[in-house]
Amino acid sequence: MNTPELIWDIQAELGEGPVWDAARQALWFVDIKGRKLHRYTPATDEKRSWDAPDQIGFALPAEDGSLVCGVRGGLYRFHPDEGDFSRFHPVEEDRPQNRLNDGFVAPDGSLWFGSMDDSEQLQTGALYRWFRGELTRHDDGYGVTNGPCLSPDGRTLYHHDTLKKTVLAFDHADGVISNRRVFAVTEDGYADGPSMDADGVLHVGLFNGWGVARFAPDGTPMSRIETPVQTVTKAAFGGPDLRDLYMTTAWLGNADKRAEQPTLGGLYRVRVEAPGLAPNRIRL
Repeated sequence: MNTPELIWDIQAELGEGPVWDAARQALWFVDIKGRKLHRYTPATDEKRSWDAPDQIGFALPAEDGSLVCGVRGGLYRFHPDEGDFSRFHPVEEDRPQNRLNDGFVAPDGSLWFGSMDDSEQLQTGALYRWFRGELTRHDDGYGVTNGPCLSPDGRTLYHHDTLKKTVLAFDHADGVISNRRVFAVTEDGYADGPSMDADGVLHVGLFNGWGVARFAPDGTPMSRIETPVQTVTKAAFGGPDLRDLYMTTAWLGNADKRAEQPTLGGLYRVRVEAPGLAPNRIRL
């Protein structure tokens, strides 16, 4: 197994949501608590950052070249050339204590994302699907949501109940989920952001677990990817062949560990054998 390398020592308080933008050959990710959107372009080593209007849980490419961002209170459009955010769909106005956290684009262009209580005390998080202007709540009662993502055949959706260290699985068909069940439980660390490779192996970031857990399609634990910092929030596949695994990290909750782990909050990358699935773009 290759050793992860530090790509950007950005010191994110809560780095999250890495996603590969194939059109730009760049990686987007966010710092939720720092209220920042970041972009890394490997070919030129360009690093750019933008201020978000509030806590930002994800930023995912759309079909028109903009990004759809999950900012506290709603879905926003972000246009990189102009650098501006504009809200186009409110989310959870009835749950003002919540914020949005992690998202995924399905092959049909729909956006799946979760919400959570910002204090991580209440079970008020939910799982949503947004598609062509319609927002649907599909599951409820989470402490901290992470994910979701889909199996290569699109028939299984995975979503995390992070505070319970639990990866859930659902049957998925035509944007509808059913048969909620436990897929896996992480023993080392909390199950954070998931990504799927082309072989159907689920890669799960481990918050306070020093790496990335890997699970076979039947839920059997496989070999881990070890990291030099203890809080991996999500791993996502990128690069021209989708074999570069990018990992966001955080120093949130571990400020006292920064002296011994000075690169907490950095962006890491490791070369892997199996490629990830091609990223999708949001259909507007």
